[in-house]
Order: sequence, then structure tokens, then C-alpha cells
Amino acid sequence: MIGIMSDSHDHMGGIRAAVKVFNQEKVELVVHAGDLISPFTAGAFDKLHAPLEAIFGNNDGERRGLMAAYAELCPLEDFKELEVDGRKIALIHGTTEALVDALRESGKYDLVIRGHTHRMEVTEGSTMVVNPGETCGYLSGEKTVVLLDTQDLSWEKVQL
Repeated sequence: MIGIMSDSHDHMGGIRAAVKVFNQEKVELVVHAGDLISPFTAGAFDKLHAPLEAIFGNNDGERRGLMAAYAELCPLEDFKELEVDGRKIALIHGTTEALVDALRESGKYDLVIRGHTHRMEVTEGSTMVVNPGETCGYLSGEKTVVLLDTQDLSWEKVQL
């Protein structure tokens, strides 16, 4: 099982709550789909009991500081390809809908994980697209993450 989050935007309470859920659920991997924002957030992710994979979002302006702060947790990039339990995963922030659609339609991935919209949305099909919503709760008023079983692609929305 993996834990999926995005758009934490410095909200330390949301990040800590997500880390707590992921640790309680004993996820094997945590995936963050961008907009970490500040280097100081790395300290909360350091409490994870699972590895972290994260990417940059469109609001991550302090890239050098983020790369230094997250260096021991994971490398930060704009896009990542992952493989978990034989599932090919594309990880992108998703500022361009056409790019998200192209990844989904390419047939190369079992799963596309994206963020950016701050709206929780799961689209099932030959390529599943998961947007876990926002960990910060700033736009929607809801702080959410997703737990995803990589074996059968079943998922659960978790309110923080």
C-alpha cells in the first residue's frame, strides 16, 4: 500500500497528520505530487516510517533549498517514473492538463499520480489517475490524502 499526498503548501499540521496516518497504516511508500513550498517541511517528512518520493510543484520556488533539505529523503525533480509491485507509475504535479491526459493515454503507465488542482479526484480505467486533493486545506477546506493498494488498485480517501 502507498500513501499519496499533494499540495501541502507549508501546512505543518496537515503534513504531520498525513505522516501519522501513513505510519499507522504501515504504507510501504509515500508519494508527494508537488508544492512542498519550503525547505523546513522536510523535518516533518523525516518522521515517516516509509520511503518518500516527491516532485516539485509550480509553487516550489526555492528549489535549491528544497533539494538540500530533502537530499537525505529523496531527490526532487519535476517528473518521476516509479515502479511499485510491478505497477508503472508516472508522478507529475499536473499544471498542464494536456500533459496529464497524454501520460494517461500513452498506455505506458498503470497509474498517473498528480496534484495541482487541490481537488481530490480518482479516474479509473486502463490507466488510473489519482489526485489526492490538498494536504493543506487552503482552497477546499478539506485536508485529504489517499491510501492506494498497488495490488488491486483499490483506494481510500482519508480526511486529515
